[in-house]
Amino acid sequence: MHDQALAPADFEFIEEVLLKYGEDHSVLNLAELDGYFTALVSSPTQVDVSEWFPAIWGGRNPEWEQIDEAQRFLELCIRHTNTLASQLALDAESFKARFEETEHQGRALTLAEEWCFGYIRGAAIGKWPALPAEQAAQLETISWCAEQDNFELPADLDVQAHQQRVAAIEPAARALHDYWASKR
Repeated sequence: MHDQALAPADFEFIEEVLLKYGEDHSVLNLAELDGYFTALVSSPTQVDVSEWFPAIWGGRNPEWEQIDEAQRFLELCIRHTNTLASQLALDAESFKARFEETEHQGRALTLAEEWCFGYIRGAAIGKWPALPAEQAAQLETISWCAEQDNFELPADLDVQAHQQRVAAIEPAARALHDYWASKR
C-alpha cells in the first residue's frame, strides 16, 4: 500500500492542498514537490518526516481545516516518495521527473525549473555534504536550471539548447541517487 504508485486523482489532491495551504516559502506545485522528494530519497542519509514535512510548508505546518485532509496528504506524499525510491533503486531507467509542459511559439516545451528548485530544496533538507567533481557537475546541471527564471520565456529562447539542458536533468538525478546509494 505504501509503495503503490499514485493515481491522477491523488496527484490532483496533492496539487489542491499545495495551493490551498501554500505561501511564498512553501513548495508551490507538484513539479517542485516531485523534485524535492527525488532529492530526499537520493540523500546520503534518510531524512525523517519530522524534518521534510514542515519544510514543504516553509518550515511550519499549516493550520489544517480537517485532520483527515492532513493525514491523506501525508500518506500520499509517503507513497510517492516510496515509489520514487523504488524506481531509482530498482529500475532507474523507469524514473521520470514530473516536469511541467508549456507551449512556446507554437511548439511544446518542457520546463524543469520548478522541479529543479524542489530538488535543490530537498538536497538542502538532506544536508548533502560537498560532492566530488563528477557528482558536483551533475548537481550543477540541476541547480543551473533551478536558478533560471523562466516564468516568462524570452522570445529569443534557444529552444534546442533549453531542451538539451532539460534532457540532462534526469540522468544527473539518477547518477546522484546511485552515488549516494553506494555510500550508504
